[in-house]
Amino acid sequence: MSAGPRFPSYVIHNYGCNIQAGVRFAYATPPGPPGSAVRPDLFPSLTDSTVTADDTATLFAPRALYQQVAEKLREQIFNRELEPGSWIDEQKLAVDYGISRTPLREALKVLAVEGLVTMKVRRGAYVTEMSVADVNQVYHLLGLLESDAAAQVARKASDAQLAELQALHDRLESQTGQRDAFFRTNEQFHMALLAAAGNRWTIQIVDDLRKMMKLNRHHSLFKQGRIEESLAEHRALVAALRRRDAAGAASLMQGHFSNGLAAATGN
Repeated sequence: MSAGPRFPSYVIHNYGCNIQAGVRFAYATPPGPPGSAVRPDLFPSLTDSTVTADDTATLFAPRALYQQVAEKLREQIFNRELEPGSWIDEQKLAVDYGISRTPLREALKVLAVEGLVTMKVRRGAYVTEMSVADVNQVYHLLGLLESDAAAQVARKASDAQLAELQALHDRLESQTGQRDAFFRTNEQFHMALLAAAGNRWTIQIVDDLRKMMKLNRHHSLFKQGRIEESLAEHRALVAALRRRDAAGAASLMQGHFSNGLAAATGN
C-alpha cells in the first residue's frame, strides 16, 4: 500500500498534542505568512502569547478559526465597515487578521450560505445588497413565522417565559435613547418569543432572515418615530400574550412586521 501524500506536523499549544507528518486531517489548513501573528484582539480563544499564524493549522483550531473569522466578518458587515455591494478584498483582510486566505475563504463560504455574501465567478466575493423585492420577501416571511410563533406562545408558554418577555419589553422601554442597546434588546425579545414557541426550525430560519434584515440600508427603526411606534406594538403584543389571546397576538405580530416593512421601504 502506498504511503500517500505527506502533511506537515501541526502543534497545538492549548491542547499539548501533535499531528505527526503523514497523518491526514480533514480540517487542516495551510499556515499563514511565515512569522505573521494571528490577531489576539480578533480571535482571543485561538491565541496565546506563543501562537503565530503557523500554529493555526491545528487539530481543532482551524475549524474554530474560520468560524470566528465568519463572526468577525458578520460584525464588519452589520456595522457597515463592509458596505452592501462592496467587493471583499481577501488579501487585505487576511493581512489585517493575521491569517492565511484559506480560513478566510472558508468563512466567506459560510456567509454565502447565509446570504450575507455573494460569490461572483472570476470576480470574488461581494457583500450582498438587498433589493426592494428582497426586503419585501424577508419581512413577509418574518411576519408569517413570527405571527405563528406568537399564537403558539399565547397558547402554551409558561408563566416564567411570559415574565421573561415582559422583562425584555420593560428593558426596551428604558432604552429608547440608546439606539444600539435598543436594537439588541429588540432582537433578544423576538428570539425569546421564538424560543418560547419551541420550534427549532423556525428559530433557525428566522435567525438567517434577521441577518439579511441587517443588510438593508434603511433599517425600519431608523425612521423618525418608528421606535415609539414599535414600542407601542410590543406593548400591545405582550398584553395579548399575557391574556392568552392567540388570535390577537398573531394579528398584532403580523401588523408589527407590516409597519416595519413600511418604515424600511419608505412606504
